[in-house]
Amino acid sequence: MGARMSKYFVTTSIPYVNADPHIGFAMELLYADVLARHARGQGNEVIFSTGTDEHGGKVAEKAKEQELEPKAYADQISQRFESLNGLLNISNNRFIRTTDPDHERRAQLIWQAIAKDIYKGSYSGWYCTGDEAFFSESEVKANNGICPAHNRPYERIEEDNYFFKLSGYTEAIKQAIKSNAYAILPSTRRNEILSLLESGLDDISISRPKDKIGWGIPVPDDDNQVMYVWFEALMNYITVLGYPDGQDFKDYWPAQVHVIGKDIIRFHAAIWPAMLMSLGLDLPKQLYVHSFITVEGQKMSKSIGNVLHPEEIVNKYGIDACRYYFLRHVPAYEDGDFSWDRLKAAYNNELANELGNAVQRTAVMIEKYQSGKVGDLKPESYDTAKYEAALAACRFDRALDEVWEQVRGLNQYIDEQKPWVIAKEGDTGKLSEVLAYQVGSLLNIAKLLEPFLPETAGKIADVFKSGTVQLAASTLFPKHEEPEESAQS
Repeated sequence: MGARMSKYFVTTSIPYVNADPHIGFAMELLYADVLARHARGQGNEVIFSTGTDEHGGKVAEKAKEQELEPKAYADQISQRFESLNGLLNISNNRFIRTTDPDHERRAQLIWQAIAKDIYKGSYSGWYCTGDEAFFSESEVKANNGICPAHNRPYERIEEDNYFFKLSGYTEAIKQAIKSNAYAILPSTRRNEILSLLESGLDDISISRPKDKIGWGIPVPDDDNQVMYVWFEALMNYITVLGYPDGQDFKDYWPAQVHVIGKDIIRFHAAIWPAMLMSLGLDLPKQLYVHSFITVEGQKMSKSIGNVLHPEEIVNKYGIDACRYYFLRHVPAYEDGDFSWDRLKAAYNNELANELGNAVQRTAVMIEKYQSGKVGDLKPESYDTAKYEAALAACRFDRALDEVWEQVRGLNQYIDEQKPWVIAKEGDTGKLSEVLAYQVGSLLNIAKLLEPFLPETAGKIADVFKSGTVQLAASTLFPKHEEPEESAQS
């Protein structure tokens, strides 16, 4: 591989520590993980960063409910997000917490570096602590003064804050998005942000008085104010690399891809680019905005009691089956649904019958007819253009469809060639050729699966790579026969 190794930086958003991780964020981790693993497979040096967002009124409020200091509360929840990475076999090599002293120090440096775009003013508006956000008069009226998401009255707030001159960047951001210098996928999300930019951006409040919200990073040179949590959280993407002086920052910025959910697009496609422009920095190359996931057709909610933790799925079906479902059976460009019945069907029909079976049949036949000797593998040339294009466009479901074309093609080949008949006829030359082709196909499938199902890819390679079949102790995906306890009893 003569090409020079290049640097590749991919991030997830950093979830807020006011609640435990659920499958929506698990899905985001998986998307970023596929991109990171694929980039490594192509010989790049990769930094893959995730983490937790830990300041603000909502965290302070939650901590108080549990009679804990905010930091002690944040430590607990952040740990749960960190263990989710292990549970799902996520290959991140950075985990940033916004309470890290290093992040806090660098956030203050960023504030000072954009001081030319910051001014003090007074603000009055309707606020909801549940959202950590202000709402317009018309939104408040439409909801009769009660926040529908949190079932609590909006608070009328009048205070002196610092503001960021976001309005001055509307045109430049619009140009960056239109020219694909900051590419936003899918196009529905790109269009959504462009129409928001059409009406122009307003300056935004970026601090809160310390006596209202004490849990935050102090504004440099003003002890009475703390940075607004949303503004400061965005900075994690460069503080994690050691902005402004760290070697990683010099080597890895701009990010190749930020992976985020559709509810935070405004922050990442309007506010964050403006902050970077103010700092005189390049914009990330790509923003991939994923959609939401329901459970058995219903929105996840504590009151319905259908909040699903990824652990439940992993415990029952294993890590790779969990990864497979979210990466193939949830559409990459629109909302998706999790259902136990669909997971069971995907597991039994696709993973066990189609993939597991092809591996098992091939290994057993080589063992039986060739004393386990794999024979000469001819390097087959496979056209992976569609697979690569799907990954470049963050269409994870389509990339796996491409892999499954090969899985099905291989099963068809085995059924048509009937190696067991060739063995009976005693044509050892042809038999060896057919079985070698099967192994070549499986090794290629394993390579394509590596970013998606790393454990499975490794197991397939282990069966054949030594030149002598190493029969696995059990099939790749043992069948699940027991009836599912569906959430819709």
